[in-house]
Amino acid sequence: MGLIEDLKTKVLTADGAMGTLLYSYGIDFCYEELNVRKPAVIEDIHRQYIEAGADVIQTNTYTANTIKLSRYGIEEEYEILNKAAVEIAKKAVGDGPQYILGTIGGIRGIRKHEFSLEEILISLVLQAKVLVNSGVDGLLLETFYDLEELETLVKSIRKFTSIPIIAQVSMHDPGVLLNGMNLNEAFERLEVAGADVVGLNCRFGPHHTIVALENVELPENAFLSAYPNASLLDLEEGKVVYESEFEYFGKAALELRDEGVRLIGGCCGTTPDHIREVKRQLSNLQPVEDKVVEVRAVEPIKEAAVRIYEPLHEKVKKGRSIIVELDTPRHLETEKFIEGAKILQQAGADAVTMADNSLASPRVSNIAMGSILKYEEEVRSLAHITCRDRNLIGLQSHLMGLDALGINDILAVTGDPTKVGDFPGATSVYDVSSIELLQLIKKLNEGISFSGKPLRKKASFSVAAAFNPNVRVVARAVPRLEKKIAAGADYFITQPVYSKEKIIEIYEATKHLDTPIYIGIMPLTSLRNSEFLHHEVPGIKLSDEVLVRMAKADIDQVTAQAEGIKIAKELIDTASELFNGIYLITPFMRYDMSVELIEYINQLDEQQVKGGVEYVKASH
Repeated sequence: MGLIEDLKTKVLTADGAMGTLLYSYGIDFCYEELNVRKPAVIEDIHRQYIEAGADVIQTNTYTANTIKLSRYGIEEEYEILNKAAVEIAKKAVGDGPQYILGTIGGIRGIRKHEFSLEEILISLVLQAKVLVNSGVDGLLLETFYDLEELETLVKSIRKFTSIPIIAQVSMHDPGVLLNGMNLNEAFERLEVAGADVVGLNCRFGPHHTIVALENVELPENAFLSAYPNASLLDLEEGKVVYESEFEYFGKAALELRDEGVRLIGGCCGTTPDHIREVKRQLSNLQPVEDKVVEVRAVEPIKEAAVRIYEPLHEKVKKGRSIIVELDTPRHLETEKFIEGAKILQQAGADAVTMADNSLASPRVSNIAMGSILKYEEEVRSLAHITCRDRNLIGLQSHLMGLDALGINDILAVTGDPTKVGDFPGATSVYDVSSIELLQLIKKLNEGISFSGKPLRKKASFSVAAAFNPNVRVVARAVPRLEKKIAAGADYFITQPVYSKEKIIEIYEATKHLDTPIYIGIMPLTSLRNSEFLHHEVPGIKLSDEVLVRMAKADIDQVTAQAEGIKIAKELIDTASELFNGIYLITPFMRYDMSVELIEYINQLDEQQVKGGVEYVKASH
């Protein structure tokens, strides 16, 4: 009799965590390497679970794939490690009736850009083939946060083997996957892909696992499994701990059985004592054959609130649009900043943009200043958001706060490394890339949390993405723009450009795109300022002509600034003919320089209107 035949008439007890016990032993290197370095340790853990009553054990191969083993420089040993793991499990089982599952862990989390799906499949399929050829009774695919990764892997494995496949997802919120899909739909897709058992593991303890399964129907041609954590994790003196009584875990197994689960084990924090209680509670119980799921009404997601302003990406498609950057102060005196923002709007700026701790130096929060500008001064703001300073929790919280305040215009950027700023030892977070941040913001516009949970209302963000055209060949940067467009970018804002030829090159390279572009123009204030920007600031390059001109004008401050304004106006002459959007970057709070440039742009537009000249391309 095989595993699937047994599941037709029994509720089977699986084992618990391997890593939890190894962690408690003080082992701090690759756990899978123990399969060859200390096989007796792994065999002993298997035996402990078998003695506790496990009907099913899993091999010590969770990360034994080429991608994860590459962290330790042993990716070429994947075949040896997987074969050794199966042999250890077989030795532990001996002549016993226990089934051995070859474990394969998911790779993708919320970050998808590190490895392509093709790279992941190659790595995991190689591992699966070794496990199958080594004689496992089935494959346990566990801790998959990304359904696409798991579904595709099940289909790929099913092409070369008929052994049982247990496919387990990990939820981001009870009952909901990272992509917002509910468990019923996810399990149906996995069943169609070829999984014999579908279920949950990790992330949550017994309570949330039970709650999630209450809304799950019994699969038509598969069985349910559940491997909850012992509890939610905690930290004590820097160590990960799980608070859970063995008896509580065992009673929870009864409730899991009542929800139709037929294979019940444990994930993080569980030990042989947890599994012993599960076995005790489940002994001689028959599986649930029928289950009535109460259909709960889904609360509709409300539409986004009506915007006060027309989205910038819509406005710039119709005609001229000017936005001006004004950095929030590094100190607590905010009066000059507020005064400058008011003057810029009065001069004709559509929005005042505020960086998010530019050059990795702390400034007054742009969400705070944006709120003051909006509600006290009626000035429209555009807030930059970096991936550097906040983890996913902080990013979503920040964005939800912006939505609550009605600040709908944002620029998603990576953020300068902390090494360049005031606190070079500070941690750079970078939970996501700027492209992934764009995708997550667009999820909020659909009323869905980063975790996939409904937010009850849609946000209404107009999202800009950064574009650095200061590269040798602009056309080579276009594929990245196209990726950002696919991720949800509504328009682009460029780094400052310092040559007419570069502006024309940008136009020629991007004229096929329908996504608007704001060309960055930043007036220079001195030769020292010019050389600093050219040589030290990432993403900014000045032309030789501009450097020479600023050197000749380096007589005094007035002369140098006048030349900087003159250069900026010449660049605006070219940019305004080819693009509707102009992005002025204010240097050193010299908003009078930006005001002069706004007035110059307005004069050019008036001359164009009088002369009957239309914009070259409305989308730009």
